[in-house]
Formats: sequence, C-alpha cells, structure tokens
Amino acid sequence: MTATATTPAARGRIDKRQAILDAAFTVFARRGYANACVKEIADEAGVAKPTVYNHLSDKENLFRHAMEAAADTVTAENLAVVERLRAPGDDLRAALEDVAYRLLQVCSGERSRALRWLTYSQVGGFPDLIETVQDRTANRLAEALADRLARLSLAGRLRPSDPALAAEQLLALLTGPLETRTRLGTRKVPATELRAVARSAVDTFLRAYGTESGQAEQRP
Repeated sequence: MTATATTPAARGRIDKRQAILDAAFTVFARRGYANACVKEIADEAGVAKPTVYNHLSDKENLFRHAMEAAADTVTAENLAVVERLRAPGDDLRAALEDVAYRLLQVCSGERSRALRWLTYSQVGGFPDLIETVQDRTANRLAEALADRLARLSLAGRLRPSDPALAAEQLLALLTGPLETRTRLGTRKVPATELRAVARSAVDTFLRAYGTESGQAEQRP
C-alpha cells in the first residue's frame, strides 16, 4: 500500500482557502456580519474577489465556515493546554493552576472574544450557530478535560467522581468569573487578575475533589 502525496496544486488550494477563512473571520470580527463585504475579505486575504466565491460560494457560507475554522483554532489551543495534565508532576495544585491560567488566557484572547461576540450577535440570523460553536469549543474542551481528570482520579491524585461533572464544574469556576471581569468580553483582564481567578478556581475545585493525601499540596 502506498500513500498518495498531496500535489502542490492541492496544497496551494488548501492554503488559499485557509487564508480566506482567516481573513473572513478578521473582517467579520471588525465589521460585523451585516457590514462586512466580500471585497474587503478578498483584499485582506490577498486574493481576487472571484477566488473567494470559487472557494466558499457566498457570504453566508463564508461566514459559517470562518466561524467553524475559528472555533477549531481556539479548541486546538485549549486542547494543547489540557494536554499538560498528562504529566502534572508532583505538585498537582501548581499544575492545575498553570492549566487554569492558560485556559483563561485562551478564553480572554482576541479570537475567543470575537468568536463569542459574533456567535451571540448573529443568533437571530444564524440560530444554529450557538450549537455549532459550542460543539466545536466548549464540548470538546470539557471532554478532553474530563479524560485528564479521570486519569488523575485513577492515579489517586483526585477522589473518585464523575469526571464529566468535575470538568464541567472546574470550567464553570473559570469562565463564570471571567465573563464578569471582562464585562461579557468588552474589557481586557490583566494577567494578575487571570492568575487570581485561576488560583481561586483550583482552590475551590481541590476542596471538592482533592484527596486527603493531596491536602499537603494545598497552600495555607
């Protein structure tokens, strides 16, 4: 059996499509759906306007695919953070705080904030968009985190529990305060505040899910 290599032409088409999707998300985030135009997106991507239509057919289709691509990018960043729990080291609290802080950084980043804003602002014209974005972001993150927490529980680092519920609660401890502090994404939160939210969330989480042997890892 031999693998079929991607031809330069096919690779170029994939790269050009990705450039268009990235440019589209940038323009939609800057202008909003109604005020964005395909010509501006084409200019942002460095391609001709007909090229955009050749790849994505129309503005609505372009918007949907740009949102999906942005959601996948955010999720990839979050999954890379959660993967750090594969080998948390001896200090579980420190590892959880580091992961919590990094997740907050992703969540408060420009792409994530723009993704949430566009999702909520366009719910009238795209009522299915919330479910699509949530499936590609929050749900995938929760599943990955639940898997890491389940493995920590099996290793005796956390008490036995429903890992899906534990993941949901840890994420709620992070995203709830973040939404308040960012004023629903309209205020940039400094790193010191993000670290404070992370520490508080992990402290509450470990009080609920930490083991007796792990109490030594808790700070006074």
